[in-house]
Amino acid sequence: MSMPKTRTLGAVLYEDFELLDLYGPLEMFGSIGAELRIVTVAEKTGPVASFQRPKTVAEFDFASAPMLDLILLPGGFGTIPQLENPAMLDFLRRRAATAEVTMSVCSGSAILAKAGLLDGRRATSNKQFFDLARAQGAAVKWVEQARWVEDGPFATSSGVSAGTDMALAVIAKLYGKEIAQQIAESTEYEWHTSGSGTRRGIRSWAC
Repeated sequence: MSMPKTRTLGAVLYEDFELLDLYGPLEMFGSIGAELRIVTVAEKTGPVASFQRPKTVAEFDFASAPMLDLILLPGGFGTIPQLENPAMLDFLRRRAATAEVTMSVCSGSAILAKAGLLDGRRATSNKQFFDLARAQGAAVKWVEQARWVEDGPFATSSGVSAGTDMALAVIAKLYGKEIAQQIAESTEYEWHTSGSGTRRGIRSWAC
């Protein structure tokens, strides 16, 4: 009997990322167990401060990061400098080419768009920063009302809690809906299983 594949998820960090954009999805992915390894990656190793100021330690820099099956890119006010960071854009281009799924939360999709990774694909972003995202990719099929969007090997979400919903949707796709539902229930998270609209019809204005 063959052993289940162990995937590696790379959580990509940069200064002033939005804390829950990262840790909401990681709470869900971290509940999968031995079948998923989570690593943290940034341009340089060491502590990286979120916009809310708690720091996360980057275990790997862009050059030393292992093969990544999954990529998670948060949004936040730190997005804007990253749009002009060739190291970030080049890293995402190289690694997304071999990843099974590349995910972004909030304005993280603006970075993916700037890297040219979303051209011709459907994608979404945080509503407050939607114009910023749209400006990075005229060839992207932006879906403004979506809570999250999956298109091929890319999954993009609106702000904060929408990223957790997206993470559960990706878990359901890769590991089965029953596993995703068990994780949602064990974390007492109210999983919005439809990505077609925002939570209870209310727009999200926080990243």
